[in-house]
Amino acid sequence: MTIEINLLPWREQRRERRSKRFQLALMAMVVVGLAGGAGMTYYYQQALDVQQQRNAHITAQSARLDRDIRSIREYEAEIERLEAQIAVFRRLQEGRPQTVHVFNQLTASLEEGVHYTELTRQGDQLRLTGLAENNRQVSDQLRALGAATAFDVPSLSEVEADEGQARRRFSLSVPQRMPGQPLAEEDES
Repeated sequence: MTIEINLLPWREQRRERRSKRFQLALMAMVVVGLAGGAGMTYYYQQALDVQQQRNAHITAQSARLDRDIRSIREYEAEIERLEAQIAVFRRLQEGRPQTVHVFNQLTASLEEGVHYTELTRQGDQLRLTGLAENNRQVSDQLRALGAATAFDVPSLSEVEADEGQARRRFSLSVPQRMPGQPLAEEDES
């Protein structure tokens, strides 16, 4: 019978077992650490992707809103332009009977022997150029225009005799009275 003697010390075996356990635990910790790090990296990458998608959505919506604002401003400018045109059309429409009234008053106030050669209108001011046989007819014409309901007080610019003819060439300007506007004499009193 032989006696078996373990030549390896029991402490050495225990140290090896502990070393293997430590290495296994260390490997497990490294694996868990790497898995945790990869998981955190994946989580933060997903969060970053979601935030980038949100930012892209906000940027796209902001660009769409900028286009909408630009188109609204264009519409507002178009509306202002159309309102200005409508105002011009209304003024012209309101002025239609007034123009007819002015011409009716011009012909009604025309004195015998007086002829108009030119009529220009700037705003509410009429400038008349004409011919008369004498100065009295020019004066009568001024009084007749002043008495007309469509005009305020006329002012004579010039009177000159045509060379070689007995006629007088005259120029005058007369402000047009707007409907409902009082006479110039009534304003002074």
